[in-house]
Amino acid sequence: MISLTAATRVFVALDPVDLRKSFSGLQGCVQQQLREDPLSGHVFVFTNRLRSRLKILVWDGSGLWCATKRLERGKFQWPRGEGSCGQLRPEEFQALTNGLEVIARKDWYRK
Repeated sequence: MISLTAATRVFVALDPVDLRKSFSGLQGCVQQQLREDPLSGHVFVFTNRLRSRLKILVWDGSGLWCATKRLERGKFQWPRGEGSCGQLRPEEFQALTNGLEVIARKDWYRK
């Protein structure tokens, strides 16, 4: 379980990533695609093309953590947006990792 503080930001790579990458590869994605510092203590979330897996990269002050989740059925409801990076609030991050749908803030209701 990853604990989030009020100061922790969650960055999501909106485009799929090759999840065969591990620490160094994902660290490079954070720097090049998301334009963020992987050693900032913030949480970085990636998915594969099929949206059936996700990887989380986070620095805890002494090293990088790399966590993986694979769904046995279904797909993650991945957030959409412009650019290569999005941000999630802590409750949206929890919903995403628990397999719930994350709805954009401006479209919080369904017609």
